[in-house]
Amino acid sequence: MSRKLNHELFLRYPDNPILSVEDWPYRANSVFNAAAAEVSGKVLLLARVEDFRGISHLTAARSDDGITDWQIDDEPTLTPEPNQYPEEIWGIEDPRITWIDEMKKWAICYTAYSKGGPLVSLALTEDFRSFERLGPVMPPDDKDAALFPVKISDRWAMLHRPVCRSPLLGAHIWLSFSPDLKHWGQHMEIIQARSGGWWDANKIGLCAPPMESKEGWLILYHGVRTTASGSIYRLGLALLDLENPTKVIRRTDEWIFGPKAHYEREGDVDDVVFPCGWIKRENKVLIYYGAADSRICLATADFDEMVDFILECPNDES
Repeated sequence: MSRKLNHELFLRYPDNPILSVEDWPYRANSVFNAAAAEVSGKVLLLARVEDFRGISHLTAARSDDGITDWQIDDEPTLTPEPNQYPEEIWGIEDPRITWIDEMKKWAICYTAYSKGGPLVSLALTEDFRSFERLGPVMPPDDKDAALFPVKISDRWAMLHRPVCRSPLLGAHIWLSFSPDLKHWGQHMEIIQARSGGWWDANKIGLCAPPMESKEGWLILYHGVRTTASGSIYRLGLALLDLENPTKVIRRTDEWIFGPKAHYEREGDVDDVVFPCGWIKRENKVLIYYGAADSRICLATADFDEMVDFILECPNDES
């Protein structure tokens, strides 16, 4: 076992939630699961917004400090276009943003909800005003995807979470490679959901994009525990080798953050904390998470403390 946490590794912002549907400039049902990026000195959140049909789109909100005084686009920023992209017929959801310095563009991995199930789609942008859709890059069922910011052995790399049709086989985190961001191969399962009574048994998935440290790539992931009263979404960390991210160096055995506050326990989907984005400002990490599929909240962590903690965790031998 790793050293025991006498507190959760992430600290909740005391005035959570930071954004909710009451803040939105147009009519919607809920606002949650936002990607995050630092753009031109401001924090940009690309939030999932669900309308009253149950169909989701993405809308940008910007803030100087990443906490208050959000300027929200007056209308949806990125909407489904099922006439051109039929895989988006039931909406687009849960984005993750990665800055690709080699291209000088932001890459957005998002879930397109097709008639065949959810799948991973990819778009590029320079300004979060206009977007170049690359379309689907993984078949259904697949979601929870994000790119690494640099090439690995001269290829792009993406973490994602395919789901087998048989629930008995579980849902695990995979890594795939591409020469051009469109055609993907060399698929491999790298982080397995545990089994039995673990907090992350049977179903896990990537949360925010990989964050680089000197010790390796920090991976924030969610684990889902099914109980008699429903599912509970909690968070853990893993550490991947910098040069060879197929190698898992460390993995938390305890969860580091879970639904406790009332705004995380009650909503459209109870007992969910679900980050799609985090940013690092100096040594402080800001984690943006959807709470109960109903609102956007903020937690913070000390970057060095996160790295120290994961290094004290065991090798992934689950």
